[in-house]
Amino acid sequence: MHVVLSGYYGFDNCGDEAILYSIIQGLRGIQADIDITVLSNNPSYTKEMYGVDSVDRHHLGEISAVVKKADGLISGGGSLLQDKTGLKSIPYYSGIIQLATFYKKPVFIYAQGMGPISNKLSKWIVKHTLNKVEHITVRDLDSKRLLDELGVSKDSTIVPDPVLGLNSNTFSCDWQGSRNGPIVAVSVRDWPSQITFKKYIAEALDKLARKGYSIVFVPMHGKHDEKASMDVGDLMQEASEIFPCDCEVEEKIAIIGKADLLIGMRLHSLIFSAITYTPFIALSYDPKIDAFAEICKQPVIGNTEIDDWDGEALFTVADSILEDRENKRAELRKCVEPYQKQALHTPMYALEMLKRKRA
Repeated sequence: MHVVLSGYYGFDNCGDEAILYSIIQGLRGIQADIDITVLSNNPSYTKEMYGVDSVDRHHLGEISAVVKKADGLISGGGSLLQDKTGLKSIPYYSGIIQLATFYKKPVFIYAQGMGPISNKLSKWIVKHTLNKVEHITVRDLDSKRLLDELGVSKDSTIVPDPVLGLNSNTFSCDWQGSRNGPIVAVSVRDWPSQITFKKYIAEALDKLARKGYSIVFVPMHGKHDEKASMDVGDLMQEASEIFPCDCEVEEKIAIIGKADLLIGMRLHSLIFSAITYTPFIALSYDPKIDAFAEICKQPVIGNTEIDDWDGEALFTVADSILEDRENKRAELRKCVEPYQKQALHTPMYALEMLKRKRA
C-alpha cells in the first residue's frame, strides 16, 4: 500500500508538523509496512524527520508522477480549504485532489477544519472538488455545516483532530531554562487587530509572575511566533522565557505537559495542552479556537477583534484555574480521553477505504 499525504507540511509550523506526525504514526500503527510519500515545502527535512519519502509540493511534475503510481491520496488534516489567510490555499489543495481524481485514485479527506470561505469562486471550487472524493472526515460540527451550506453532497463524518491520538506519555524535554516553581505556558501569534491583545496578555502574565509562576512562551510557528512572544515579553515588567522555537514537536508537547496552565492562541497549543491534561485558557481569532475549547469545556477569555476583555479579566480566570489546578486537570482528562480513543479510528477508516478501492 502506497499513499500520498497532502497538507501544510515543511513550513516549520509545529501544529501542522504534529498533524503529519500523528497521521504517519496512526497509519503505521495499523500497517507497519505502508509506503508514505509526503508533499512538503522542505522534502529533505520531512524525509529525515519522519522516515518517509517526500517530494517538493511546488513541483507539479514530481507530484503528478507520485500520485499516478500511488494507491490513493490523503488530504489533511488542518485548515487547508479556507481563504482567510489568502486565496491560494483552496486552488492548491483542491488542485492536488483534482489531480488524484484525474488518475482515478481514491481521496480521503482527513480530519480537516473547513473554512472560513468567503470568496464565491473558492466556494464553487470546494463544492465541486469534494463531491468527487471517496470519503470526508472533518474535525468539528461547524465544518460539517459549512460543507452542507456549500452544497457538498458527499456525507461527512466528524472525527477528532489527529493530534489527539498521540500518546504524550512517551515525550520528554531536557530544556530547563532558568525557571523555578510552577509554570504558566503561553502560545501567542501575530494577528491583525485594533485590540491591544498583546498588552492585555502581558498585564495578566505580570500578575501571575508576581504570584510566583514562571512564564514560558512556546512558539508554535518558528520565528513568526518567537517574534510575537518577544513582543509580549517586552511589554511585561516581570521576567519571562521563550522555549526554543526550533525544538521538535515532542519537546513542545512535553513542556506544555509540565505546565500548570496554558494561555494559548494557536489551535495546536490547545490540543497539546489537552493531550497532556494541562488546563488552558483560549484567546480566539478564529471559530476553530472556540470550537475546540467548547469540546474540552475550557474557557475562551475573548476574541482578538472584540474589546470586551482585558488583562485583569484574563488574570482572574487564570488565577481561579490555578487555585484549583488538580481538579481542573482531572476534569479535562475526563473530557478529553474519549476523543483520544476516537482519534485512533480515523487512520483505520482511511486504510479500509483505500484497501477496498484497490481490491
